[in-house]
Amino acid sequence: MPNVIDLYAGAGGLSLGAARAGFNLAAAVEFDPHAIHSHTINFPHTIHIQRDISSLNGEELLSLANIKQSELTGIIGGPPCQGFSCIGQGDINDTRNLLFTKFFQLVEELQPPFFVAENVPGIMNSKYNSIRSEAFQKLKKYTVLDPLKVIAYEYGAPTIRTRIFFIGYLKEGKIKPFTNADIEKAKLPISQRTTVLSALYGLPSNIPYKKNSSGYKRISKDYYTGNQGTNQNDFFYQRVIAKRPNNVGNCDYVNTYTKKHLVNGCLPTKHSPSVKRRYSQLKYGQQDPISKSIKLDPNGFCPTLRAGTGPERGSYQAVRPIHYEYARVITPREAARLQGFPDWYLLPDTIWHSFRQLGNSVSPIVAEQVLNIIYQRLTL
Repeated sequence: MPNVIDLYAGAGGLSLGAARAGFNLAAAVEFDPHAIHSHTINFPHTIHIQRDISSLNGEELLSLANIKQSELTGIIGGPPCQGFSCIGQGDINDTRNLLFTKFFQLVEELQPPFFVAENVPGIMNSKYNSIRSEAFQKLKKYTVLDPLKVIAYEYGAPTIRTRIFFIGYLKEGKIKPFTNADIEKAKLPISQRTTVLSALYGLPSNIPYKKNSSGYKRISKDYYTGNQGTNQNDFFYQRVIAKRPNNVGNCDYVNTYTKKHLVNGCLPTKHSPSVKRRYSQLKYGQQDPISKSIKLDPNGFCPTLRAGTGPERGSYQAVRPIHYEYARVITPREAARLQGFPDWYLLPDTIWHSFRQLGNSVSPIVAEQVLNIIYQRLTL
C-alpha cells in the first residue's frame, strides 16, 4: 500500500480518510498529548511522533517514520488554523501561521508524489497573501491546483463546515494529472446528502444526566442491522457502521461495539431548569441569546463544530449545537456522527477533549472523497 504521513494529525480525520481511500498511514505527527493519545488508540499500527513540527526536518521525519524517501507517496495535514480563522483574532503575526509554511517546507525537502493540506476559508484573506506565496514558492516541481473550497455536506458529511484544500502533485511523478473538476465530481446528488435527522438516527437520544456515567450506550439494533429506515448501501450509513480499514480501530472497543452495539461518548451536559426551558422554546435554526447555541434543524445540516480554546488560552468550552428534539446540547457521540466519524471510532473519555478534538478535525468523509480521487490516479 502507498505510504502517507499525516502532519498535524489531531484525532485522525484526515488519517481515516486516507486509510479508507487505500493509503497506508505510515506515521502521524501531533504535538498535543491528548490528541495523539486518541490517534494512537485508533491507529495502533501507525508510528506516532509527538513532536513540534517546527523542529523537524525532512531527514528526521523519515527516520522517525521508519521509511525511505522513495517509499513515501504523500504528505497530508491540517496546519493550525487559529491564526487564519475569521472568528479568531486574525493576527497575521500569530506564530502558529508559520506552521502552514512549515508543511510546505517538508514537502519541498521530501518531494512526495502528492500533498494535501487543509485549512479554514479565512486563509484566503488578502492579508495572508504573503504567507501563501511564501509557501507555494517552494513547490516549483509540482502542479499545484487552485485552492479548492469544500463544503462538507456536498461530499456526504452532514455539516456546513467549509474548508480550503491545497493539493498538488509532482510534474514528473507517479500521479496521473487531475484537476479540481475531477475532485468536485465526488459531490453527492442533493437527494443523497445526509441531514441531521439521518445522521443521528439510531443513537440514544433521551439520555438523563447521571454523575460519573461511563458514557457507553447501546445504539438501535435496527440501525446496526440496517432495518427500519436505513439502507445498508447508503453512503453515510456505511461510513458510520462499516468501512473500517485493516489495522485501524481499537480492538477492545471495536469488539464491544460489534458484539454489544455499545458506543462511547454518550455524555449529556447537565443543564439548569431555566436553560432547559429556553432551549425547549427555540425553533429549528434559532440561536439561544445567552449560550449562543443553535438548535439543530433535523432536515438541515449541522453548523460548523467549534473546538474551543486550549489550556494556554483558558480552556474555554466551544459553543455546542442544541439537539433538535431534546432540551440539551449534543453529546460527543452525536458530534462525531455530525462530523462524519464512525461509531467504531473511540472517543476521549471527557466532553471537553472530545469536542476539542472533533472541532479541530477534518471530516473523514470529506478526506476520503478527496484522497480517493488521488489514489485512483496513482501509477505505482
